[in-house]
Amino acid sequence: MRECRLADLIRGAALLVALLSLGVTLWSGLAERGTALAFGVLVLVGELTRWTGEHVREAAPLGAAGALSYALLGENAGHTGHHSVFQVVAVVLGAALLGSVPHIARGRGPTLDHLARRVLTVFFAAVCFQPLYGEGAFRGWVGPAYALLLVALLVLTALCGAVLAAAPPHCRTRWPFGPLLREELRGLVGIGPAVCATGAVMALAVAVVGLWALPVLALPLLLAQLSLRRYAAVRDTYRQTIASLARATEVAGYTPAGHARRVAALSRAVGRELGLTEPELTVLEHAALMHDIGQLSLVDPVPAGATADLPAEEQRRIALLGGAVVRQSGVGTEVAVVVERQADPCPEQPLPARIVRAVNAYDEKARHAGPGGPLTALEELRLAPADDYALEVVEALARVLARESLPSPVTG
Repeated sequence: MRECRLADLIRGAALLVALLSLGVTLWSGLAERGTALAFGVLVLVGELTRWTGEHVREAAPLGAAGALSYALLGENAGHTGHHSVFQVVAVVLGAALLGSVPHIARGRGPTLDHLARRVLTVFFAAVCFQPLYGEGAFRGWVGPAYALLLVALLVLTALCGAVLAAAPPHCRTRWPFGPLLREELRGLVGIGPAVCATGAVMALAVAVVGLWALPVLALPLLLAQLSLRRYAAVRDTYRQTIASLARATEVAGYTPAGHARRVAALSRAVGRELGLTEPELTVLEHAALMHDIGQLSLVDPVPAGATADLPAEEQRRIALLGGAVVRQSGVGTEVAVVVERQADPCPEQPLPARIVRAVNAYDEKARHAGPGGPLTALEELRLAPADDYALEVVEALARVLARESLPSPVTG
């Protein structure tokens, strides 16, 4: 899929800022080399301890906090700083690239979009602060007023980072920019406040006690990062357990191969189209993976695992059996509720259950409808009785299929 120009524009702007910063810094030399070295080491440690994984908003929170604190650093132990905006970007970029070498060697290095976002956010924060501070514009800001100023600048920088983070997936997937931006803004509620608060406190503490404040203030964020890595490992194990349970119906021959994965991928896409939050999308995806697990309790398998055309009472019985299996497996009550209610009349269903029901029916109908299966299946969903499928879900499904290259059903 061809990316839009917005991502190329962001990368180009980041490259221009990086080259200009490196060139100016090499030409003029480093001012206050000890301070630059200390913050460079802090960013380096943050990048060396970065981690990767699905749905990770900030892979190197310590590096991000160190970079932002250097961009907003006005004084060092009572002495006014003289580092420029370009030096801030050059030091942060050099440390980030050096810290990325081990990750690149293992094939898990940061992407160009991550580096571009880091360069541009640091440049934005430094441009908003350093020139005005150098001219004495903040000389009268003391105590709480100065702290609030730093917090306000960090909030603006976080908003800028959210816009830059939403642009690459918008270009790759052609999802509407608005929902992607809202999702990035929701993600700031997680580790974002910790990064911003640590960056502000570091800048304030170094201004009073000097560079000795950096290791003391970096330790809590580093410990929080290690805790998040353990949580991410537990979550990955949880997802693998769900995926294994979902494959049980395929291994036993009750459902066609790949059906659960297709329904899960398409359900998540439809849920994002309808504005579900990330936690809601996770529940929806898990329920979609396990929506057919109730068929394991049947003595006589349903032909081709197609439950959409079964009588309503039989569909409800299979759904209740599936919900009971999900509850016993310990996956979660929310997932079990969606699995249980996927066969209820449409007006009584929660939105995730409506999505699973419609997407499952689409996949089953498209699989048996021949070359024109997708269009035929969509038309059948649109013409079905009102109690069968929610119209807003069917239309969202149509928009997703028109825009996305998602897994398509195969003729069984």
